Amino acid sequence: MDVTIFGSGYVGLVTGVCLAEVGNNVLCIDVDPDKVALLNGGGVPIFEPGLDDMVQKNRTAGRLNFSTDAAAGVRHGLFQFIAVGTPPDEDGSADLQYVLAVARTIGEHIDSYRIIVDKSTVPVGTADKVAAQIAQTLATRGVAAQYDVVSNPEFLKEGAAIEDFMRPDRIIVGTDNPRTGELLRALYAPFNRSHDRVMLMDIRSAELTKYAANAMLATKISFMNELSNIAEAVGADIEKVRIGIGSDPRIGYQFIYPGCGYGGSCFPKDVRALEHSARALGYRAELLAAVEAVNFRQKEVLFSKISDYFGGDLKGRTVALWGLAFKPNTDDMREASSRTLMEALWAVGARVRAFDPVAMDETRRLYGDRPDLTLTKDALQALDGADGLAILTEWSQFRSPNFTDIRARLKHPVIFDGRNVLDARLATAAGLTYLSIGRAPARPT
Repeated sequence: MDVTIFGSGYVGLVTGVCLAEVGNNVLCIDVDPDKVALLNGGGVPIFEPGLDDMVQKNRTAGRLNFSTDAAAGVRHGLFQFIAVGTPPDEDGSADLQYVLAVARTIGEHIDSYRIIVDKSTVPVGTADKVAAQIAQTLATRGVAAQYDVVSNPEFLKEGAAIEDFMRPDRIIVGTDNPRTGELLRALYAPFNRSHDRVMLMDIRSAELTKYAANAMLATKISFMNELSNIAEAVGADIEKVRIGIGSDPRIGYQFIYPGCGYGGSCFPKDVRALEHSARALGYRAELLAAVEAVNFRQKEVLFSKISDYFGGDLKGRTVALWGLAFKPNTDDMREASSRTLMEALWAVGARVRAFDPVAMDETRRLYGDRPDLTLTKDALQALDGADGLAILTEWSQFRSPNFTDIRARLKHPVIFDGRNVLDARLATAAGLTYLSIGRAPARPT
């Protein structure tokens, strides 16, 4: 099938390359000519395991192309995917200007039947706004053209997006037209062979499903972080509590790991947007507000532990950071806990030495060159001259370090583990004080 994707960011690029991988002819449209040139040259503007090879393979096969020509995009595809950003406004609402700009563009060039697919994460009612924008633009042109707008939210985990798209848990399609639903079912048939994963529903239910999924996962994280603080106060071990409650099949083990807060492009934005949508309708979503408040507070926990350890005197001290991305297998630092910690340290006159396997360039883009930030070539080099080590991202290469080497390189033998990835017994055996989340401090005997 011929497919057009508007937006070549994270969602648009993964969607486009995976649809091309199974034989569709995909044209990705983006307003950024530099990004289009990079992609047409075989480059990839984001880090996602396996993405660069798949882009190159499908570009070479002629199934995947990139352009800034919006009119060509509208002519090309029966399916017109909208996969542009919906950044949060200051009040927490989702900014739909880019989504509606694409709708307007489609309306300016459409001349025969098209299926407009909302892939971006958008508030309930957005499909109606997209349809109205296209209708208004067509009326201005004096042209009649048929189209349907459907909701087809993405459920991609950064770091595992290719696997998620190629082997989805579910494919949500919100449509009021049974014919359109069957066309989407045909498009997704290659991803649906072992059993039927397509779930057809009304448009508004599909739009809400995406927000509900992310809000539920964020709620589980904040709940565990709330429990971790209680565990510390009462002298319990949150990791043992986690295993105890996770064994209950009604709860399960997924998304109940305590830590220093969630970040990324989805959970913070989507929780706020859903809470804002409820508030705009006169409903106080108190649980959603609490989830966000707990997460905001949790991002400050590691700084508090560091400050307390050094008696509140952090000016002139240097803290080593392992991990800058909000999670492993991505370079995304949007609302990452590392940023909260670094900015808090800088505010009191401390310096940072940091390492991340893939997010170094993103850190430079965000903060530029500054005298209180040193980005090192590897994790051990970050320790040199540092007063202590803080772990912010649970990269696998950080899970089994040489504790004796860490002890020798640090000025003060202390680790602040914001993800509970290390073995406290091994750390203390090497002479290190080990401070983690939801557990009592572990000190050398």
